[in-house]
Amino acid sequence: SSHFAPRRDQQCRRRLASKSEAMPEWAPSSWQSKPALQMAEWEDKALASKVLDKLGKLPPLVQASEADRLKQLLAEAGRGERFIVQGGDCAERFMDCEADRLETQLKLILQMGAIFEHVAGRPTARIARIAGQYGKPRSKPTEVVEGYGEIMSFKGDNINGFDPKDRKWDPERLLQGYFHSAATLNFLRSYTAGTGPAESLGINVAGLKDSKDFAEMSKDAEAIRTKAQGKESQEFFTAHEAMQLDLEEALTRKVGNKYYNLSAHLVWIGDRTRQIDGAHLEYFRGIANPIGVKVGPSMKNDELKELLQILNPTKEEGRIMIITRYGAGKVEQLLPGHIQAVKECGVPVTWQCDAVHGNGIVAASNKYKTRRCEDVIQEITEVMAVHKRCGSVLGGVHLEVTGQETVTECLGGCVGLTEKQLESNYETYCDPRLNYAQSIEAAFSVARAAKRARTS
Repeated sequence: SSHFAPRRDQQCRRRLASKSEAMPEWAPSSWQSKPALQMAEWEDKALASKVLDKLGKLPPLVQASEADRLKQLLAEAGRGERFIVQGGDCAERFMDCEADRLETQLKLILQMGAIFEHVAGRPTARIARIAGQYGKPRSKPTEVVEGYGEIMSFKGDNINGFDPKDRKWDPERLLQGYFHSAATLNFLRSYTAGTGPAESLGINVAGLKDSKDFAEMSKDAEAIRTKAQGKESQEFFTAHEAMQLDLEEALTRKVGNKYYNLSAHLVWIGDRTRQIDGAHLEYFRGIANPIGVKVGPSMKNDELKELLQILNPTKEEGRIMIITRYGAGKVEQLLPGHIQAVKECGVPVTWQCDAVHGNGIVAASNKYKTRRCEDVIQEITEVMAVHKRCGSVLGGVHLEVTGQETVTECLGGCVGLTEKQLESNYETYCDPRLNYAQSIEAAFSVARAAKRARTS
């Protein structure tokens, strides 16, 4: 087969060339002519139209220059000069838009970045799944709930409510989503502007006392707290999965001669909506933001090449972050082929490891959806090893985390969370998140692994 590989690659390139030559004009609405998966359909079309018209007139949530800066930082991460720490809720809830919760969430992301910088000796960029991560893809549009029969699946607060009585898809929730995002961003920006790094980077290691590395982590935490930190240690960017395209189109703005999605600095395409001829790829190819693409076990190598050519035909550095999500133990059979495909198509990418979405399990004793901390760390270390062996660079990690110390959604870690303990404070409406102690432990583990990988 290797004898035919160059010829096959030429054919693939020819097909891509003819495809890109034939690419029709792009507009923020051109996705509407393509099949769109995972989107809510609105029963009241007049109301939806009124809402989207209003969203199109509201001010942008972020600036194009900020998205351009993030693109620069992603390019650095792609070259191994920086590391992306990305995390946050699986899906944000309107009810969690409170000062205390937002502060603890942002502090956690900033602290995880500071830990990596201090231990691994590489600067970071910190991206939060925040101020817009209100929608969720679901495997089915409806579900059966006892006492209610078949009802619409919960697709996140900007589509419908979690309570079975609130499951009707409601376009007015899109406006609520915008205003909650605006309130969130306003609070986070003013918090970082008015708070010194000494406060936001005060890492609490008390929950890690049972770790064999506790003394070392305590020393590092103290060093981080007392280190002279510049303003950059407070810098954060926002991101969400762009799934509901009528909403994303309404928040797309022309800046100079480019179009930006100004609801977030970075938006990503989910593993369930990345079809080559689909609406999501069509929308994403035209925006100037840096973009993420989730890549799971179902992604074929040739398909990945085609997708990259469509999304980044000019081969711009920092434009695309590939977010791999395989699951611990599956990295070896999948990642080398994906790395090879990227090398062959010549499009620069920044590789990020999503170490949570491939590691979902159901607790045997009580049927809670959960993840093991150990699997999360294992997938990251496996990914680091494969990138090193294949001569590519792991540029970052992507985790679902919460700054709440008492949340009990993921098993294990040095806190030793058991299946029984999941029942005590399982908050999430969607996927389970590492709690504060588990997240801090993960940041130390990843940073130490990165340091070892560099020096070995």
